[in-house]
Amino acid sequence: MSSANNRTQFTEIAERITRLLAEGLTGTLVTVMSAETNVGAKLLVEENGRSYGSLGAQDLDDAIAQRARVFSESKDDIAVLSGKAFAAELTAFAGTQLLFERIQREPRLVICGAGHVGAVLANLASLMGYQSTVIDDRPEFVTRERLPNERIDLVAAEDWFDAVLKAIGDGRGVSVAVVTRGHSEDEVCMRAVMAARADYVGLIGSKRRTRIVLERLREAGADEEMLKQVRAPIGLDIGAVTPEEVALAIMAEIVAVRRGAKGGPLSARKV
Repeated sequence: MSSANNRTQFTEIAERITRLLAEGLTGTLVTVMSAETNVGAKLLVEENGRSYGSLGAQDLDDAIAQRARVFSESKDDIAVLSGKAFAAELTAFAGTQLLFERIQREPRLVICGAGHVGAVLANLASLMGYQSTVIDDRPEFVTRERLPNERIDLVAAEDWFDAVLKAIGDGRGVSVAVVTRGHSEDEVCMRAVMAARADYVGLIGSKRRTRIVLERLREAGADEEMLKQVRAPIGLDIGAVTPEEVALAIMAEIVAVRRGAKGGPLSARKV
């Protein structure tokens, strides 16, 4: 493959990746890491199966496109595979090493409530690579004095429902933590969340408090399957007491859900 062709393909792939991210879609970028030829060649496989670029051989491209669909359904962001791992009949590529990378927007966290837990949660999420949006109907709670991190978007909501719905968007790659100060705020936020379909939804509070909110949503006609997916009370059980510990428990659960893990102790794993 000539260098000119390489440059053309790389430009096309870069343009497609830019568009994927803008549209909130996902894809898999495959790069030849080690081989006799075509090291550095790339193939982008979008979630709809459409592909761009080439790894240097059509039969290899076809096999990788199928493997990329499998990779896209996993919880991994990156993987290195040997050629012999994906198509036994492609013996000519058995020694090839390929890098698989998930292409998607950075994960986002929408936090309803800017109290002690919400503020700490936003800062912790930022440290973990999440783009956070903090929403509250009290303007004095969503200021740069309280939350100076520029990666955290601040929304002073005149209307909870509209603000939450706008922040969640299409819901892809979005986690939502409802940590407001009371039942009424919880309920209106959850109504917006039910209309948006985020990847993760958690509701803070005691079992009694969260049960009341969910029951009101059920009576209002909320989708039962969506209600079953709400993590209530929010977070993993780590005995959290302080706002910092509660935020840690929430982020631990969000990461576990995102990665497809159970959230149990590593020491319980069988060797």
